[in-house]
Amino acid sequence: MSKRIVVTGMGALTPIGNDVVSYWDGMIKGNSGAAPITYFDSSNFKTKFACELKGFDINNFLDRKESRKLDKCAQYAVVSAGEAIKQANLDFDKVDTKRVGVIWGSGVGGLRTFQEELFSFFKSSINNAPHRFNPFFISKMISDTAGAYISIKYNLKGFNFTTVSACASSANAIIDAYNYIKLSKADVIISGGSEAAVTESGLGGFNALNALSVRNDDPKRASRPFDRDRDGFVLGEGAGALVLEDYEYAKRRGANILAEIVGTGLSADAYHITAPDPEGEGVRYLLENALAESNLDPSEVDLINTHGTSTNLGDIAEINATEKIFGDNLYKGTFINSTKSMTGHLLGAAGVIESIACIMAINESKIPPTINLENRDERINKDINIPIKALDREVNVAISNTFGFGGHNASVVFRKY
Repeated sequence: MSKRIVVTGMGALTPIGNDVVSYWDGMIKGNSGAAPITYFDSSNFKTKFACELKGFDINNFLDRKESRKLDKCAQYAVVSAGEAIKQANLDFDKVDTKRVGVIWGSGVGGLRTFQEELFSFFKSSINNAPHRFNPFFISKMISDTAGAYISIKYNLKGFNFTTVSACASSANAIIDAYNYIKLSKADVIISGGSEAAVTESGLGGFNALNALSVRNDDPKRASRPFDRDRDGFVLGEGAGALVLEDYEYAKRRGANILAEIVGTGLSADAYHITAPDPEGEGVRYLLENALAESNLDPSEVDLINTHGTSTNLGDIAEINATEKIFGDNLYKGTFINSTKSMTGHLLGAAGVIESIACIMAINESKIPPTINLENRDERINKDINIPIKALDREVNVAISNTFGFGGHNASVVFRKY
């Protein structure tokens, strides 16, 4: 008999809320996390705003000696994982920690650490002075440190690795966790992703690709998926974590089950390193895979949290592919949304925080809105259900779609327990 995989804990650190409850409250209220950048002087950049964390202080979670060894990317990971573990009520003194794994995702890892160390090196070189590299430079920079540190902090001796598939990284991490538990390689896996790319190099790099919105006069209305006047995505940061468990194991320990993962989908566009397949063929194949593995008919899906980044090519390709699979269900009982309209794009952490949005929609019987959708792109069927305000509606099945540069496509299907 195939194992059932359930979610028993969640943690979130986002531009609209620093825990799951406040994140959900911000979504339902339709809050935007976009604002002028405070981390550095952005006056010489085309884009001068981002979705930064608000009121977050790592010193409330880690002591200074501990935190200085970690890039923000790993700091965020530890905080969100801690919240998820607490909600799951996991007592690691009472479980076999050799059966508890950590699978984490990050698209760029310690970007700020890499940037700052090089800045410091070049400054020394210009002044013809010796430069002493920080002894934590490599360990802070590499992407796997986030998951490794979670493992070390909680003495978890099951397998531990990091997935890197650009913006699909945390979705791939969740899918790997799901599959490894199904294969009986673990009983519990802490999975998710983190990103801290609101840096000069992150902003400048995406600006060079013409990927970011330049709506500097009105940042809160800049992330506008499916809108005729969208001009790019908004860079975000943060982290999210899920505790995944074998259903029988969770039941034996009396865990509170939040949702069940009933299937996943994976595909590749095999088209271009940064642009999506304009026909959405990879997305269509992805959704076919997800529905088949979940043994679901399109009519049984209540919500699709789209990748929906607010880019001209990506939004249309995804909508067209989705319409090919779901047909007139999108005009009837299936709703779509993009929570990136509020959080911005958290890159490698996008998949997990949007999975949390799906799980909350299931548990709270509410569909978060797509804000800033004022003039729907004329290429998007006017009858497709895209709520612009939070909607009270029973959600039994929700799908989270996440795509990454390179054509990496991942989909996770959640069902009410």
